[in-house]
Amino acid sequence: MTPYLAGVAQAAIESFPCPGPILEVGSYQVAGQSLHADLRPFFPEQTFVGIDMRSGPGVDQVANVERLPFADNSFGTVLAFSVFEHVERFWQGFAEVQRVLRPDGLFLLSCPFYFHIHAHPEDYWRFTPSSFDSLLQEYPSRLIGSHGPASRPLNVWAIAAGPEYPPFTEDQKALFEKKVQSYARQPLRTGRKIRYQIAKLLCGGGPFAPKLKAETFRTEIFRTPSPATTTISSSLEVA
Repeated sequence: MTPYLAGVAQAAIESFPCPGPILEVGSYQVAGQSLHADLRPFFPEQTFVGIDMRSGPGVDQVANVERLPFADNSFGTVLAFSVFEHVERFWQGFAEVQRVLRPDGLFLLSCPFYFHIHAHPEDYWRFTPSSFDSLLQEYPSRLIGSHGPASRPLNVWAIAAGPEYPPFTEDQKALFEKKVQSYARQPLRTGRKIRYQIAKLLCGGGPFAPKLKAETFRTEIFRTPSPATTTISSSLEVA
């Protein structure tokens, strides 16, 4: 998990009540990321179970999200940050999350889009905001966002609510955006920023936009009353 996504996760957890117990899929804390990848402190009074394909820091149980070893409706919140690009049969993983999540539960997830191939154990997929909306159609309220250029986002995230979770409100969305603006940071070092800006003047902004616009984000709420979908859009620039 990047520091920027850690800020998105904190903003989501503080803006949308997360019922327990908590399941984190992909909870292994990669070396050097422990300061921003540990989500347990956000849930001090709730049962928290971390699973991953390998044992190690942050992992309570070795398990595969394609075949979760838990009963139906076992968890109130499922977290999966930077996970589903590594799930070979991601559609099975999404179905398993829905199976173990209570109807009043919340599903928080993110995946990289513009990112190098990385293996934990393998790197299979990239997801657009529209693909998240499609994959999460069974969740009546969905907030979907991304950061970086709209046409080439660095990461895409989603917050999806079960059918018995209160529908997302515009006030919650505004609070989430305010907290993302406050918590989520991906600054460039001064020297690198100057080099990118010079290169932008010489070559145009396209190749360097993902780095120069890393803290630009946008969010949308999708609601599915049945059968129509209503969309509320917002875009923010973060200095």
